[in-house]
This record gives sequence, C-alpha cells and structure tokens, in this order.
Amino acid sequence: MKKVILLFALAMGTLYPAKATTDPDPSEVKIGTVSGKVLDNNQQPMAFAAIVIKQASDQSTVTGGISGEDGAFEIKGIPAGNFIFEVQTIGFKTYSKPLRISRQQRKVNMGTIVLEEDAEQLAEVEVVGERTTVEQRVDRKVINVGKDLTTAGATASDIMNNLPSVNVDQQTGQLTLRGNSNVRVMVDGKLSNVPVAQLLRQIPSTSIKSIELITNPSAKYNPEGMSGIVNIVLHKNANIGFNGNINMGLTYQEEAKFNTSVDLNYRTGKFNLYGNYGTNIGKYVNGGWVKRFDDNSIELFDFRNNNKSHLYKVGVDVYLNDKNTVSFFTNQNYYDGIGNGNTDVVYNNDPTRNTTQVFRNENENHSQQYNFDYKLDFEKEGHNIELEVDYNLFNSDEVADFDNSGNTIIPDYTDFVDTERDQLIANLDYVNPIDSISKLELGLEARVFETQVDYESTGLSLNEEGGLVPTPSNDFVYGMDIYSAYATFGQKYDKWSYQAGLRVEDVTVKADTNQVRSFTDEYFEFYPSAFITYEASEKDQLQMSYSRRVDRPGLTQVNPIREWSTPRISSLGNPELLPQFTNSVELNYTRRLKKGSITTGVFYRRISDEINRAIYVDRLDLNRQILTFDNFDQTDAYGAEMSLNYKPLKWWSINSSFDIFAQSNRGITESVDPNLSNPTEDDIERFEVEVDNVAWNLRMNNSFTATKKLTFQLFAFYRGANKNVQFDADPMFFINTGARYSFAEGKGTLSLNFNDILNTMHFGFEGDTPYSQKGRFDWESRTVYLGASYRFGSGKYRAKSRKRRDDNTKQGSGGII
Repeated sequence: MKKVILLFALAMGTLYPAKATTDPDPSEVKIGTVSGKVLDNNQQPMAFAAIVIKQASDQSTVTGGISGEDGAFEIKGIPAGNFIFEVQTIGFKTYSKPLRISRQQRKVNMGTIVLEEDAEQLAEVEVVGERTTVEQRVDRKVINVGKDLTTAGATASDIMNNLPSVNVDQQTGQLTLRGNSNVRVMVDGKLSNVPVAQLLRQIPSTSIKSIELITNPSAKYNPEGMSGIVNIVLHKNANIGFNGNINMGLTYQEEAKFNTSVDLNYRTGKFNLYGNYGTNIGKYVNGGWVKRFDDNSIELFDFRNNNKSHLYKVGVDVYLNDKNTVSFFTNQNYYDGIGNGNTDVVYNNDPTRNTTQVFRNENENHSQQYNFDYKLDFEKEGHNIELEVDYNLFNSDEVADFDNSGNTIIPDYTDFVDTERDQLIANLDYVNPIDSISKLELGLEARVFETQVDYESTGLSLNEEGGLVPTPSNDFVYGMDIYSAYATFGQKYDKWSYQAGLRVEDVTVKADTNQVRSFTDEYFEFYPSAFITYEASEKDQLQMSYSRRVDRPGLTQVNPIREWSTPRISSLGNPELLPQFTNSVELNYTRRLKKGSITTGVFYRRISDEINRAIYVDRLDLNRQILTFDNFDQTDAYGAEMSLNYKPLKWWSINSSFDIFAQSNRGITESVDPNLSNPTEDDIERFEVEVDNVAWNLRMNNSFTATKKLTFQLFAFYRGANKNVQFDADPMFFINTGARYSFAEGKGTLSLNFNDILNTMHFGFEGDTPYSQKGRFDWESRTVYLGASYRFGSGKYRAKSRKRRDDNTKQGSGGII
C-alpha cells in the first residue's frame, strides 16, 4: 500500500512542470525538451502515466508531467545536465533510462515506451499498509488505515476516536466531527438506513481501507450535515479466481463481546461475485450518578445491554465490455437488542420521596439496501455517465416495560413503538474531462423518504387537572421529497487549480400526527461551493474552500414520541423544527517532509436558525422535565487543526493530531423550585442560556517495529474540558497499548491490545442550568482485545480490472484530481 500511495502522490505532484528542489545556476537556461509515447503490453495508449525527470546525482525530482489520452507526452523547460528519465503508473513496472540535455542535444525523443505489468505490485494494491498515513486532497482528508490503527480496536466505532477531529461517545455511540453531531456517515459513498451507532459497531476495523473526512464537501454531494461527511471506504478484492478474508475478535472487561467477519470474492471472465458476512455479539455494562444540590438528592443509574447484529452483503459486477459495467448488491442487517436499566432517585433529606424505576427494553430491527448501478465509459479516459438507484427499507419493533415503585402515582406500564422507514435515491452523474486541464461534472438526484412511527402504551398519564387518564396512542408520519441538480467545473493552470460548483434543491417536508397534518415546509435553495489550490512546490500545498450547507432535522429531533425516559426527564422531538443553514470557509496547508507530512488548517462557520437543545418543564407533571430541540438565532463557530504523520526512525512511526474549536451554544431551560409544595405553571422559571464553548483534543499514536513480524503500539488521547447549555464537562483521557504479530507470509495477523490501561476514561460534569448538579458516567473502557485475521485465495490479478467500478466510491469533484 505504501508503494501505491507514493506513486499516486507522485503522479498528482507532477501533473505539470514543477521547479527543481534546488534552484539552478542563473547562468543555466532551461533549454531541454523530452517527448515520446507510452503504451501498455497490449500496445494500447497509456493515459495519465507519470513522467518524472530526476537529477542523476541525488535522485531529486526536477520536473515532470503526464501522458495524454493517446499516450503521448512532451516535457519542456529541462535545464542542461544529466538526469534519470522515468515513467510510472500503478500496476506496471517503472521504466527508467538515463537522459542528457545539452546545448548540442536539446530535444530528445524517447520514442515508444512499452510498460511491463508488475504482478507483484498489483497484488499489493489492497494489502493493508504497516502504518496509517494522512493525505490532504482537494476536498477531503483521507486517513489510509494501516495496521497500527486496526490493532487499536475491533470495530469502526473503536478506531474513530483515533482520527483527527472525530469523537465517538462510548455510551451512546454518537459521532461528532469538529464538536458537532450534524454529520453524515456513508459507507463506500452511500448513505445507510442503519442507525449510525449500530453501523459503526458492525463494521470490523480490519475491513476498512480508509476513512475520508469531507469537512467542506463540493456541490456534487448532498449538502446535509453542518460538519460534513465521514465516508468509510472498505477493502475491495479484484484478484482473479477465489479470494477471501476472515476476521475474529474478542473484547472483554466485565462482559464478553465477539465480532467476526468473512469476505469472499470470485472473479472470472466478465463477472465479479462477492459476499460478506459480519456479526457483532456482546453484553455491555454502564452506569453513573447525578447529584442535585437544590433538593439534596442523587439519581443512580445501572444499565446493561445484550446486543446481537448480523450484516450480510451479496453483489455482482458484470463487465459487459470495456465500456459498459452493470452492478448490483444488497445489504441485509439484522439487529436484536435487550436492555435492562435500574434508576433510583434518593432524597437524603426526605427518604419518603424516594422512587425507583426498573426498565426493560427489547428492540428488533431489519435494514435492507438494494443498489443498482450502470456505468458507461466513453472513448476519452475519464469521460463517463453513471446511473445509480439505491433503495432502503428499515423496520424496527420496540417493547419497553417500566416498573415504578416508591413515591410515585404513575403505575407500571409498557410502551410499544413500531418504526417503518423507506428511502429511494436515484443519481445520474456525468463527468467530462474537457481537455488536459479542465473537468466538467453534471448531475441530477431525486431523494424520497418517509418514516412512520406508531406508538401505543398501556400506561396512565396526568391530565391538565392532575388526574390519571390512559396514555394516548400516536401515529407520526414524517416525509421529505428532495429534487436537486448540480454542476461543477474545474481547471488547473501550472501551480494553480480551482473548482466552482452550484447545487440547487427543491424540498417539501410534511409531518402528520394521528392522520392530521401537523407541519409543512417547502423551500428552494442554492448551495454554492468553491475550491482554490496552490502548489507552491512538490512539498507545499495551500488550499482554500467555501461551501453552503444545510442541516435538516433528523428523526430523533422531530419525533414527538419519547426517545427515552427516566423518573425525572423524558427526551422528545419537535416536529416543527426548521432546517439550519451554514456557510463554511476553510484554509488548509500541507507540508511534505522527508520522513512524513504535516497538515494544518483553520475553519469558520456562520450558522442561521441553529438547532440546539431545550429543556422545558412538563406541563402535565411539574416535577418532570422534557428534553427536546428548538431553533435559535444566528451563531458562529471556528477552529484550527493540525495533524502530523512522521517516521523519525525506521522502527518508530508517529501519527498525531491536535484540534481546537469554539462555538456559542444557545438554549432554553425551565425549572421549578423543588421546595414549593404545590407549584403551578406560574412558578415556572424560564432561562435563555448562551454558552461560549472552547474545546480541544490531542491524539498521538506511536507504532514500534520490533521485527518484520512483530509490532507494538502506544496510543494516547486527551479531550479538554468543554461546555454546553446544560453543564460543563470535565476533561478526559486514556492510554491504549497493543501488539500485532504477522504470520503465514503476511497473510495472517494476531492482535492483542489493552485499552485504557490507567482506567481514566470517565465522563464527569457539573452545571447550574436548569439546577445545580454534578454527575459522572462510566462504561467498560478498560478492556482487553484479542483479534485474528487471515487472507486466502489465488492472488492472480488482471491489469484490466484497474478500471473496475469497485474503486468508484463517489470521489469528490474538487478540481482536477
């Protein structure tokens, strides 16, 4: 993988002539020109092959370029001297030949160059690299996941906290990017109906090829998500014959958790058949406490979950000919979860007020995805049109029992929540590299989805008079139709490249409660984007970007049916939420070092109609509160990031990152004085809260190579204190260590790691809104993980498959890439 990344970076860095790494003597004039034509071993033109001119003395790159559609090339502006002429492209052996430029020999024709296939290099294309590398591309940061990160955890959820600017709440599974949870998660460029927390825990870390952080997406992408997009790219297998990979893992602290996956692939002739199976089975323990100082009470939590999930994927690619490819796959995900919880509210001053709630939850869901893709390649390399249709179905059945005892008038009850969601996305994308420096992309998209939630309860609720009445059932239907079109155009001039794009959307939102229209919203919006990149040298790249985005409320934010409930508070959605819009600007700088690279960046976001948390007093029971969402005025967010990929010694490599962000959080809270014996609505106090939050994170991943087969890892994470509307969160940190052993000529690996070795990973907080409180939550963070993986198969490779659709993971259109 390291060799492939090096060749790709070299090809990108030499698109057009660049200055020599050392300035030539002023007396020397760049008089030389070299030309020729590149063919493959089938005598077909090789477009986009990298032409590299190196100094013969120290192998430093002087200049270069790429071959055209017909395989021809011409490199001008070469100074006099002795050089090495090279032709490089993935899947073929490097062609190398001495080159001399002088006043008597200014123009050199290399003639026809026939490249030879490199079977060994091709077979390594999908082999996992020893260490993780970070690439700053035009519209995204790409973390190529090496074995150092796969050692760090069993699933995608485990390794997300190792990535720059990404955090995963280990209790809820909520993912945030740059401190914001409004982020879209895709797998191989496609959205899924599977809940994000469940999806991340389902994907084995060893199945991940790279993770793309698209913080400022171009107009080609759906504009949802203020923080951007996290795209998980899985390994693909293009080897001829039968090939596969098997992974197994065990994580243990208080309870055991198992994860396994099997990936199979059979490639022959015009067909590529593949299938995957993954499972995640485990028991989870977490709990905590919250102490209130106004009434001298403490709330104690103890939660235990037993979850099982199974993910199946079956697909086929049909290569009708060199220009036409038809593909189909289906994903089937089954989940079965059982949760048990115990919540005790203890009043130290008055034990007669003590209450207990015992909670049991059973949830079964099934997610289905059906994807069809047709791609037509035209004669010109990179010129294509593609139609993709993706249909998702999601069904969930939940039964939750609540047993109440102590000082409460609410009897025991059971809630039944059935959820059905379907989503249809159709894309038509057209790409045309107009010439060697220009690229045009056009597209249409239709997205139609609807969610229906049926809620019934056997319980009783308080009415406005304080009496008990049957809890009403609720049938909530939330639908959205989105029709959009986009266009992007990019060009590259010498060291400068730019890309500009515009996406237009027509959106209709409808919400029905018990078959009565409760909310309607229609809007037509424009979403521009722009990227400018300046490559000062082969080692320095500067980029600035702008985009406008939207955060449409998610189901949990609009669903008026309770998400969860405790004796003191219930979490509900707000069906009248409006979308929030964000204008985002970024500036990034990448410096390639001799032994690595460093990337720094700053960003600024202006947010209107901000969606944030609100806490209201329950009008039917003034001793309880409702946690929900609401829209607020305009706010600003800004921050800075830095990531380092460095190898100080042959046996030691470092991946480190630091990010800091600031944002003003607004919210509404209500409370009632607990000392009042018979409070009324007139006693409700309302506060509009604004909190200026500055938070930072530091990560450092060290990988030590003891032998060719044995590697050790040390990972440290620190999250600084931060604030939100409800409370101030304490800082948290942990240290993980691990080892990996390779066997069977690199086809197999054994991994062992010890997470949170100091047992310091806890979530602690305190606050004064809506009342003075302090609390802490713990989970199974100090775990031992043992994993094994093994690759098998024929290993035969066919160069023609480099054009396979497997590598088309909906890359961005940010300029000429």
